[in-house]
Amino acid sequence: MPTHGSLTKAGKVRAQTPKIEPQPRTRIAPKQRTRSNYTKRIIHAPRDERGGGRRQRF
Repeated sequence: MPTHGSLTKAGKVRAQTPKIEPQPRTRIAPKQRTRSNYTKRIIHAPRDERGGGRRQRF
C-alpha cells in the first residue's frame, strides 16, 4: 500500500513553528463563581422577575 508522504518529513512544520508561551489562566474558584452568579441573577434582578411567575411543583 502506498503511503501519503515519506516518514522522514514527519513533524517538519511543527518543528519549524516558533514556540509561544501560553498565557496564564485566571479562573475564579467555583464557590466564588456560584456566589457571583447568585448576586447577578437573584439580588440584582428586576423586581418583576424575582418572585413573580408560576410556581413549580416537584
